[in-house]
Amino acid sequence: MPKGYELLVKIQAVSINPVDYKIRQNSLKDKISDNPKNIGWDAVGVVEAVGENLTLFKKGDKVFYAGDITKDCSYQEFHLVDERIVWFSPNNIPIEASAAMPLTSLTAFEILFDRMQLSPEKDNGKSILIIGGAGGVGSVAMQIAKNILGLKVIATASRENSIKREKKYLQTI
Repeated sequence: MPKGYELLVKIQAVSINPVDYKIRQNSLKDKISDNPKNIGWDAVGVVEAVGENLTLFKKGDKVFYAGDITKDCSYQEFHLVDERIVWFSPNNIPIEASAAMPLTSLTAFEILFDRMQLSPEKDNGKSILIIGGAGGVGSVAMQIAKNILGLKVIATASRENSIKREKKYLQTI
């Protein structure tokens, strides 16, 4: 049962990111473990139980999150996760799409706001070049840059179908 700030989440969908592959490839390299390594961080699910310190979530809430790399992760039926890294899952998109959003969204947000320190007040109307605009992080970064920061977005994509999709997409947001 969950304790403190933990939620017990019944997993409905997960996504696979490059970090999952890298952790799986290198976490027990040249070692034999008595315990299996459970990986996977992006997940969507329903809260089954809550710890005594929780204030935001209750049983039955649909949530999504990018888990904690230092703990067992989301490739399991039930997952204990800290409330402080969880949010309500969007109701207007399928759970599979929701599962793909946490890590890419968090990465795009951190790049634009924490690393580059952009803000709508000082950067509105400026331009930004996003390398790899057709990728997961790039596509989220383009939306944040255009819709929240008010930037003119210039992006790269390497494949013809990606270029067409992103041109069409940018014209609609």
